[in-house]
Amino acid sequence: MARAMHKLSARFVATATEAGRHGDGAGLYLSISPNGGRRWTFLFRQNGKLREMGLGSARDVSLAKARERAQAARDLLADGQDPLAVKRTEPVAEPERPNFGAFADSLVASLVEGFSNPKHRQQWTNTLTTYAVPLRDKALDEISTTDILEILQPLWQTKPETASRLRGRIERILSAAKAKGLISSPWENPARWRGHLDQLLSKRQRLTRGRHAALDYDQISGFVAKLRARSSLASLALEFTILTAGRTGEVLGAQWREIDLAKTLWTVPAGRMKARREHRVPLAKRACDILSELAALRPEGDDGSSYVFPGLKSGRPLSGMSMEMLLRRMGRPDITVHGFRSTFRDWAAECTPFANEVCESALAHTIGNKAEAAYRRGDLFEKRRALMSAWSDYCDESAAGNVIQIRRG
Repeated sequence: MARAMHKLSARFVATATEAGRHGDGAGLYLSISPNGGRRWTFLFRQNGKLREMGLGSARDVSLAKARERAQAARDLLADGQDPLAVKRTEPVAEPERPNFGAFADSLVASLVEGFSNPKHRQQWTNTLTTYAVPLRDKALDEISTTDILEILQPLWQTKPETASRLRGRIERILSAAKAKGLISSPWENPARWRGHLDQLLSKRQRLTRGRHAALDYDQISGFVAKLRARSSLASLALEFTILTAGRTGEVLGAQWREIDLAKTLWTVPAGRMKARREHRVPLAKRACDILSELAALRPEGDDGSSYVFPGLKSGRPLSGMSMEMLLRRMGRPDITVHGFRSTFRDWAAECTPFANEVCESALAHTIGNKAEAAYRRGDLFEKRRALMSAWSDYCDESAAGNVIQIRRG
């Protein structure tokens, strides 16, 4: 009676976790070890002895390919040959080594999962696909210093920040390839800076952030007044960003579950913070008024997972470019959303008696002094509440409780 074959499915192979042998029929097995290792084996009898032949890792060898290899072994047995002996005489094929482009894509895909800011994820992809094109088809161990210089030199003075980040990303990709054994020794990273490219490239012009990148604090109340004259979701988002001194990603990613209007508190979870630490934001009255108005956009029966600033697409937040585009429409392309954090910091330093650590904590900056960080347990919340209330008053000393009809813009 013929033995049943092809008992396993591709889905089972992909999802099975139970340790042991799972038979596909006619001697082919998916073997799962107690520690989760998965491999294909072929069991056969020869001269009365049960023997086992490995057919490769289930991670690299598909079910269809494993069946082909098992059938080849059965054919050898039918011809009176020993499959294991034949396998030992076959030349060992060199493992296929990915080129720079393929390895970079796979590494970036794993790295960006840990980035809280979608903009940073996009920047990694964009710089490598836009500027590192000449490297993509090259073998990892064939990339030379000359190749790196040909990419960096056209950018080094015209786009210094982009060039610097690109160099660092290329260096990290090549170092990761070396760590995975894809580049053999002896080898030195051709994209390294210290003691190598710093000897070959001129001192780059550092990115300067002049007065126009951030609004002067003595202009903030006039700007906020113009902002409140606009009836758009983007204008409310920008005002809320200014009043909380938050980052774009933190504000636009805010969900209703993070908001406690009764306690006038916004708690940003660690996973969405740059420093990977939970950040409690005290909400001044105007910030709470904005949230109360936005409640009109909250879906009925929401469990708290909806976005405070919803986008046009269901289940998505407002676009990350919405506030930058608003600044352009207001005729202020010379300032940035992030620059309002500098505006707040300058005001706090120049116009208030609040201590430096209170101001820095309001910006969710980490403490540079390790000894000081080790001893500070609190987050200076009540002092920050007074600071943010004073900032809100400074942004608008006259208006109170303006009601804005919201439109999605």
